[in-house]
Amino acid sequence: MSFEHPSFGKLDENRIIIFDTTLRDGEQSPGFSMNLEEKIRMAEALTELGVDVMEAGFPIASPGDFESVKAIAETVGQRDDSPVICGLARTGRDDILRAAEAVKAAPRKRIHIFLSTSPLHMKYKLRMEPADVLQLAVDSVTLARQFVEDVEWSAEDGTRTDPDFLCRCVEAAIKAGATTINIPDTVGYALPEDMTRIFTMLRERVPGADRVVLSTHNHNDLGLAVANTIAAIRAGVRQVEATINGIGERAGNASLEEAVMAIRTRNDAVPFKNNIVTEKILRTSKMLAAITGFDVQPNKAIVGRNAFAHEAGIHQDGVLKHAGTYEIMLPESVGWQKSSLVMGKHSGRAAFRDKLKTLGYTIGDNQLNVAFQRFKVLADQKKVVFDEDLVALVDDEVMRDHERIQFVSLDIHAGSKHPATAALELSVDGVVKSASSTGNGPVDATFNAIQQIFPHHANLVLFSVGAVTEGTDAQAKTTVRLEEAGKMVDGQGADADTIVSAARAYVHALNKLLVKRLRTEPVALSA
Repeated sequence: MSFEHPSFGKLDENRIIIFDTTLRDGEQSPGFSMNLEEKIRMAEALTELGVDVMEAGFPIASPGDFESVKAIAETVGQRDDSPVICGLARTGRDDILRAAEAVKAAPRKRIHIFLSTSPLHMKYKLRMEPADVLQLAVDSVTLARQFVEDVEWSAEDGTRTDPDFLCRCVEAAIKAGATTINIPDTVGYALPEDMTRIFTMLRERVPGADRVVLSTHNHNDLGLAVANTIAAIRAGVRQVEATINGIGERAGNASLEEAVMAIRTRNDAVPFKNNIVTEKILRTSKMLAAITGFDVQPNKAIVGRNAFAHEAGIHQDGVLKHAGTYEIMLPESVGWQKSSLVMGKHSGRAAFRDKLKTLGYTIGDNQLNVAFQRFKVLADQKKVVFDEDLVALVDDEVMRDHERIQFVSLDIHAGSKHPATAALELSVDGVVKSASSTGNGPVDATFNAIQQIFPHHANLVLFSVGAVTEGTDAQAKTTVRLEEAGKMVDGQGADADTIVSAARAYVHALNKLLVKRLRTEPVALSA
């Protein structure tokens, strides 16, 4: 692989390009949605993390998707350290023109075209003959090259495609001007040995394969996405497509943090390098969880809260004597902090700002004032305030200051002698509205009050409460899942008062639902 890439220049043979698709494929996860401000915030975090290519969205999917890709190209795309800004497109002229317009402002830009190539997809989804699919690959790449120098072509369901036909399609795409060739395991069907076979075959049989970047994109339906990614790298792939926390369609995508740390930890077996600042992994993971309302599972590798926890006595004894006995990487290498007990009621504004910076937050003066006021209230309620408390506080309050519906106040009267009552105030589009309601307990009364202020037809399908930290004075963290017309969203809220936490979570979910209502899926989107 010795050639001048339009976006990266002369590539080092040992460099792995990290292509992040959190904002595109990740947002296709059931229940996930992000508004424009959240996408820009996430794009900034991904840039600081060090991703090389950022697939910002699918511009033709909806006006909102187009505007978000365009806004990212016009803001994050202008930074000196900006990754390549990429827009996804099908093979149609309208798709490609829309993607080109969305990424136009970015100095470094890419159009990513996908086309089904497996017999199953061609027959039942595209209803096209192989010869027509081959011509469509050529025509679409040729058109895209009129707008950008960097074009990626993906063979959707590539791992179930006839080998000879796959080689013909890849060769045709390269001749038409594609600079990256991606072979997705779209349905998560492949095994690691399939990756080895497919990419070895392409390198050996396809003319020009040494003049493009080969890429892998793996789904996790069999739990093999990261294993397949590593196998593909060892077979010659130099671009990895992944998402933060492994989010994505169905069982998700290859987890960026797992793939990156596998390369770093097992550099003896996978001797390659990338530009990810691993110390920022945890913060990026937590930011995504806060924005989407989806926490990672406790035993999730790298970023789960149990990833570096040791309960067995033998393990604890070993780690105390030498961390390497049971830990294959340092927790600090991915952003975990050794000490979290830091703040109290006497902590000042400057210390508070500095602490937020160490946790990965850089916020403006107005946001700082709001967060500091809520911190003071929390510090009066708790003896000590942990890092986890501050993360929950900032994610719940400051990071949602742009939402249409915002929590203002709640007064609850409940007990065993009388029906529960809730007096609630919400700000809707900047106007404070109030309502009082009764219910079968304080949570039901609160949610009934929300319904009065902001009528809707969503069904509550999940209500879960946990604690942010230990102790009876811990903040509650509540998750609420709403469903409306097949669209599902999760919301989260945190507060020292459990019922207030529940109200904040419900309001967060409602805001997510408003975003989700505006999104429509175009036909045949699944790469």
